[in-house]
Amino acid sequence: LSQGHLPGNVYNALDLLVWMFIILCSSTVIIVVIDVPFQIWNHNKQLRMTKQEIKDEYKDTEGQPEVKGRVRQMQREMAQRRMMAEVPNADVIVVNPEHYAVAVKYDVTKAAAPYVLAKGVDDVAFKIREIAREHDVAIVSAPPLARAIYHTTKIDQEIPEGLFTAVAQVLAYVFQLRQYQQKGGKRPTPIPLNQPIPDDLKY
Repeated sequence: LSQGHLPGNVYNALDLLVWMFIILCSSTVIIVVIDVPFQIWNHNKQLRMTKQEIKDEYKDTEGQPEVKGRVRQMQREMAQRRMMAEVPNADVIVVNPEHYAVAVKYDVTKAAAPYVLAKGVDDVAFKIREIAREHDVAIVSAPPLARAIYHTTKIDQEIPEGLFTAVAQVLAYVFQLRQYQQKGGKRPTPIPLNQPIPDDLKY
């Protein structure tokens, strides 16, 4: 190029540049053809997780089973403590007499019908009866009614309409008994053993 003359040497220089550009592009294309599939394969390989990594990720996402179990246990204990704290406010504890215990409250300012404050079986039922005795809450043995309320009614929920008559008999007896203990007079008649409980609510 240094020995050439204008404008020929300029054209030769441009020609060389063009060919150099073509060769470089061709070399890059060869590299891309080889490298791109390798990068895709390597990327997919890195995305794959081992079994241990999957377990670790599941634990991080869902939480440790032991921790979740402990949290559920603490929630149950807190709910049970709150429930037991309501037992002294009950009007009556309907029992089975040993296995079931249901604390019932009738307050027209809070609900249109009697509702359940607490309920439990076996050890929980024993604890409910124990707290009731400590706070002079009436305990009435009505096995069919106790089972029916326990299985059909949740905490803070009104009793089913089908149990209104049976529960009304129990509450009437309790209120009369309370009045008798305070003022004397004729002792109220115990509630009937065969209370009116619909077949679909019997347990």
